[in-house]
Amino acid sequence: MKFRIDGTDQAARACTIQTTHSTIQTPVFMPVGTAGSVKSLDAQDMALELGAQIILGNTYHLYLRPSDTVVKHFGGLHGFTKFPNSFLTDSGGFQAFSLSDISKADAFGIHFKSHIDGSKHYFTPQKVLDIQYNLNADIMMILDDLVALPATKERIALSIERTTNWAKEAIVHHNTQKQKGLRTHQNIFAIIQGGTDEGFRKISATELCALEDFDGYAIGGLSVGEANQQMYDTVAFTTPFMPQNKPRYLMGVGTPEDLVENVERGVDMFDCVMPTRNARNGTLFTSFGKINIKSAKYQLDDDPIDPQCDCFTCKHYSKGYLSHLYRSRELTYFRLASLHNLHYYLTLMKEMRHAILDHRFRAFKQEFYAKRTVK
Repeated sequence: MKFRIDGTDQAARACTIQTTHSTIQTPVFMPVGTAGSVKSLDAQDMALELGAQIILGNTYHLYLRPSDTVVKHFGGLHGFTKFPNSFLTDSGGFQAFSLSDISKADAFGIHFKSHIDGSKHYFTPQKVLDIQYNLNADIMMILDDLVALPATKERIALSIERTTNWAKEAIVHHNTQKQKGLRTHQNIFAIIQGGTDEGFRKISATELCALEDFDGYAIGGLSVGEANQQMYDTVAFTTPFMPQNKPRYLMGVGTPEDLVENVERGVDMFDCVMPTRNARNGTLFTSFGKINIKSAKYQLDDDPIDPQCDCFTCKHYSKGYLSHLYRSRELTYFRLASLHNLHYYLTLMKEMRHAILDHRFRAFKQEFYAKRTVK
């Protein structure tokens, strides 16, 4: 993987990441394709209609169904899904956290039961990499120990200890593969933990970033119950401990406002299910804020979702038609709404990149919020 900083505006960064499969310009939002598919959209939609350079798949879900060996049979995620650009795969640590009633971490990994059939499994730092090798992901997240917030200091300290130990195991395993001439095109990112405590974040970031063989670093364990300002503050005091010359990824975040705030604080990469999940539930993002398409006021509305949007949906269809599709539960709605919301997110990232390169990010942020006050 090659990484280059193209420009900065205070802490905000515009960078380029080059993987085997695509060139990724940051700030970048990665649409979430948990099981190898962004819900209601196919590879043509993602690559050609939306121009996505990278999407996220999930190790936990793909391991359980269809299994990483099945995906490997088809040539990895690229051959299986026909999406030609980059894949980042999460380690499964978040799923173990979110399914905590059927999972339990110990010093060596995470025991869990399948949410599909109840079968028992055990994820270790080596095993999750072996799964991701089969998936042929361009960027692989290593196993981490995530905790819900608020949490005791003892539990956060244990999370940091486990995450660092697992990171060391992952580095050894990955380097062993590369010494054999294998996996040289695949890259690994470590995940910084520590809750919202500045001291804990410093410890985790310092320990992990000292392991220089990682290709990038993520901030994990946020957007799990803390207030928005706590998240922003945590990012602000974590990023200075992260290397300047490697990508910075904030996991599982978030709203358009979250993206703007955290780009300002030095983050390069994001993912979240929000644009597609909200689309399916009737919430559409616009330059002026969110709208709820199921509202009766849109039944006779001839206008597109967003007059400033040039996505496929806005170029061809009215809010009135989309309101009808949603109310009728027509499957076409899910595709058109998801195309729009993802186009909005991806365009927002491009606009921020241009603002950073032009040294006008502060003005961009002011304009972004000013539009949202217009009624």
